Amino acid sequence: MALVHGSVPPRPRAAVLFLHGGRADGLGPPGALNLPGARMRPFAARIAREARPDGVLVGHVRYRHRGWNGPREDAVRDGRRALRELRDLAAGVPVVLVGHSMGGRAALRMAGDPGVDGVVALAPWCPPGEPVAHLADARVVALHDQADRVTDADGTWSHLARAQHEGARTLGIRMPEGGHAMLRGARDWHRLATTLTLGLLGLAPLPAALTGPDGAATTPQPAGLFLTPG
Repeated sequence: MALVHGSVPPRPRAAVLFLHGGRADGLGPPGALNLPGARMRPFAARIAREARPDGVLVGHVRYRHRGWNGPREDAVRDGRRALRELRDLAAGVPVVLVGHSMGGRAALRMAGDPGVDGVVALAPWCPPGEPVAHLADARVVALHDQADRVTDADGTWSHLARAQHEGARTLGIRMPEGGHAMLRGARDWHRLATTLTLGLLGLAPLPAALTGPDGAATTPQPAGLFLTPG
């Protein structure tokens, strides 16, 4: 199985699939101490906690390989297998993908897949030339710290701009700290990711950039615009 999940709500109304980070190359399996996977647990826990009254199924992709591995695109293949398994458990419900780093790249590749209602990409890996045509009708949010030294925030903003040109509804949020590991200011990363994920699922309000073309933000916005007290 490519999907790892906890308890399944009796009648799930929505689902969230998490895709953690990895490496550019690596054919070995993720280790027992899987730090990239552990980074996603606080995000998943917060979403599960805040969405509990609404019956949201939360799942994680189990990668067979640590790396993206060039044209093999292993993370995308495993992500799609997990998505199919998720749909078997929660057929017909909205699905949002939340991916970090390599997982963010995979989530963006999957954003146009049937049944995917949105993507929240955290410090995603967006190398030059990534395809965007498939994002024509997608809703995509990306959170990135400009000081990230592992993945390039400017590459993320460029990717969103190209996707928007294809017709995607996009929103880039410039995080004030956190780097690539999202440790400093982690609470704000968790809060924003949760709010945006629930919004894409139709369980919370969404920023104007994601609700219609007239409000589309063409440049990354500061995180403070979207953070509420609490």
